[in-house]
Amino acid sequence: MRVVVDPYVGVPAYWQVAAAIRAEITAGRLRPGDRLQSAADLASRYDVGVDTVRDALAVLRGEGLLDSARGRRAVVRELAPLERLALPRGATVRSRMPTPDERRRHQIPEGVPVLVVTGREGQVVYAGDRYELAVP
Repeated sequence: MRVVVDPYVGVPAYWQVAAAIRAEITAGRLRPGDRLQSAADLASRYDVGVDTVRDALAVLRGEGLLDSARGRRAVVRELAPLERLALPRGATVRSRMPTPDERRRHQIPEGVPVLVVTGREGQVVYAGDRYELAVP
């Protein structure tokens, strides 16, 4: 099935391609461990250039939805079930990209942010793809 990206909607083509692939992942049509088509095949499917597809895949890698390595097709990541993180009263939360040390220490994949919780006991860093926040 060929899906044509609309150049007139005011949204960059790579965002439209990323949204279409993301929708397939969230709908379960692409499951963890599934390999995506080659960049050339995806370019043909979405009627865009290969560079546009590569940019879209980079967005999805940045969101933690895909794993990929040079010369290999992208694979849908297995997302771990979320753990509920109860926030202490008065705590603040912000997100940011992890430092290389935090990425190693917490085994955080590329593109996944961290949650920094600041409370009475100082700051604690959590991998952003493993927790959902619960407010008391």
